[in-house]
Amino acid sequence: MKGNLLKGLRLLILLIAIGVTYFFSDRLLSLKTLHGICQARDMYAQPENTIDVVFMGSSHVHYNINTAQMWEEYGIASYDYSSAEQPLWVTYYYLQEICKYQNPQLIVLDLYCPARFKDDYQYYYLTDSLNGMKFSLNKVKMLNSCCEPQNLFDYFPSIVTYHSRYSELEDEDFEYLLASTEDRSSFKGYTPYFKVSPQKEPEWDCDASGGLTAKSEEYLLKIIDYCRQEGMDLYLTVTPYLTSNEDELVYNRIHEIADEQGLNFDSSNYSYEEMGLNFKTDFNDDSHLNYFGSCKYTSYLAKNIKNSYDIPDRRGLDKWESWDRHAAEVRTYVNRQLASSKDKKTG
Repeated sequence: MKGNLLKGLRLLILLIAIGVTYFFSDRLLSLKTLHGICQARDMYAQPENTIDVVFMGSSHVHYNINTAQMWEEYGIASYDYSSAEQPLWVTYYYLQEICKYQNPQLIVLDLYCPARFKDDYQYYYLTDSLNGMKFSLNKVKMLNSCCEPQNLFDYFPSIVTYHSRYSELEDEDFEYLLASTEDRSSFKGYTPYFKVSPQKEPEWDCDASGGLTAKSEEYLLKIIDYCRQEGMDLYLTVTPYLTSNEDELVYNRIHEIADEQGLNFDSSNYSYEEMGLNFKTDFNDDSHLNYFGSCKYTSYLAKNIKNSYDIPDRRGLDKWESWDRHAAEVRTYVNRQLASSKDKKTG
């Protein structure tokens, strides 16, 4: 009997050692992109039931929506829960994932991807959507919606995508290994960029509607139904970028769906002047705003949210102090980037 007890104890110790090794190996070796992986992984570090507004969609969200500014100007506790080229079927499962840990009042969904991308399986940025999410049945369902059967095991489990990163490790990998939950909670998804890429203001003339794929329309309706089921408001939007007639065709169709469903849909591409957007100074590239443009758009969006929804001001409340740290970190990073840019010009 004593021998069996020792064997059981050894097995338990072995299993614990394997689990601990896997945990730390995963944290060290995992990919850590700011195009979706960090946004998804650090969602789990947020204090439970503190996020009132969730911004979802593609990289247009974490480039263009300044969560620190939302907090400092309006006390809106928000999070950019987005990933590069995020299709609506990923958004649908992301939405279910965040609702396991948060009780948001408002979901703001950017609709660039269903307008621009028409494939049912979009693999290019898929790891950015997958690798930050914890293993669960929800993740398995999401993966199944994203991949053809023959490609499933190329993306899951996530360790398959980074098992050979030993020679690529950088300081940030070790910093993340040692980062506490509190450290990670001050990241709210927003990633400011400072390149200035002058653009020509787009022109389009499209009154027709269409172009939304059957899969995108199916998942948009699923998202609408899920938000209603969970008692969350849903605000459909398009963040500023250089749109086209082909894109506007889809947005016209989405506008029809929004009207049918009694939802707000706001394409900011009709409001450049109202937000004071400058095409010479406010773009990082033809698809994303830089930091200066994100501040203008965020101010415009925050006013619309406050005017249309009853979102509380959480400033000064202890449970929400991670947003104070977030705002301070963004401010420090921005000041450092602006000082560096100024030094380069004077040098």
